[in-house]
Amino acid sequence: MEEETKESTQEAAAPAPEATEAAEPTLEEKIIEVIQTCYDPEIPVNIYELGLIYEINVADEGVVDIKMTLTSPSCPAAGSLPPEVETKVGTIEGVSSVKVEVVWEPTWTPEKMTEGARLQLGMF
Repeated sequence: MEEETKESTQEAAAPAPEATEAAEPTLEEKIIEVIQTCYDPEIPVNIYELGLIYEINVADEGVVDIKMTLTSPSCPAAGSLPPEVETKVGTIEGVSSVKVEVVWEPTWTPEKMTEGARLQLGMF
């Protein structure tokens, strides 16, 4: 009985081969990473952390649909942010097409920001 316990303990302690290798990021993770390089020119926090990205859908063959909003309908970046997201996401290997749709529901509020974004902006 004692030998069985030692063997099962040793097996449990050995890391799985795949756990020691760094996993390749998924396409969605790559998209999020790229979106995090997009900033509202008036706010020093990226638009992902601001909570402006509502939905990212990745379909077969790299077709990407993104639903995002802006801080307000009169946001001066309305003409620049959606095309910037579309262009940057379109450069990712594995993405065949990108469609960015600006939506107004649900309305963006500061509560949609991550805790890190609120701390960075002094909103705690």
